[in-house]
Amino acid sequence: MIVGYFQFSPEFGNKDTNLEKVQDSLSGVNADLIVLPELAFTGYYFEDRNELSGLAEDASDSNTVNVLSKLCKNYNLYIVTGFAERENNKLYNSALLIGPSGLISTYRKIHLFNTEKEYFDPGNISLKPITINGASIGLMICYDWIFPEVTRSLAIQGVDIICHPSNLVLSYCQKTMISRCIENGVYAITANRTGTEVRPRGELIFTGQSQIVNTKGEVLAHSNVDDDELVIQEIDPLEAKQKMLTENNHLLNDRRPEYYDVLYK
Repeated sequence: MIVGYFQFSPEFGNKDTNLEKVQDSLSGVNADLIVLPELAFTGYYFEDRNELSGLAEDASDSNTVNVLSKLCKNYNLYIVTGFAERENNKLYNSALLIGPSGLISTYRKIHLFNTEKEYFDPGNISLKPITINGASIGLMICYDWIFPEVTRSLAIQGVDIICHPSNLVLSYCQKTMISRCIENGVYAITANRTGTEVRPRGELIFTGQSQIVNTKGEVLAHSNVDDDELVIQEIDPLEAKQKMLTENNHLLNDRRPEYYDVLYK
């Protein structure tokens, strides 16, 4: 399976420009699956809920989704992208899976980071796998990385590849995702953004360093802090079906959840 990510610096509030940049950068791409950053078309650091509302879209009636769907159809491609979603009076920090037939699945970020809590509504859709081209993928967004329960919940459901749109400002997520892959025997594609947003509330500097990690925690592909870059990597999703750590140890079957009850209290 050919997978990849497009790391770039979206212009805040300029959805058309950002969409055009993604179209141009993915033109002619030969891949099965590409992951884009969190909030890839709107930018990230909103002043308030009103500003977010003016930029968010209903995924069922979205120019962004329509353009990406055509791109997927033209290149027989699947895209996972961050998306500012409006549903009725709710606003979500979402990830969309889009394919040749259009919008396939939506995940709404369940762990909101810092000021996101002031203008986004918390996600209300359960973590679940989606199958494309014979591989099972799962969606998570940025700050979800710090909660091992997210990746483990997806792994238990048979996910092979974690798609992780991000706008990371902390410096240690990328290293932590290596551990997430090792402890669950999954691949992870972290598509982070680059650049700086100077906004009325202050300045955010994003860390770039997007990466693809395999089931053994090996970094197969990695970008630097600053560059716009489309990265493509061949992987074997069947490796994620192999959960044996030794001939006597299975990453998931060795769990003893009856002794983890404190997690659910």
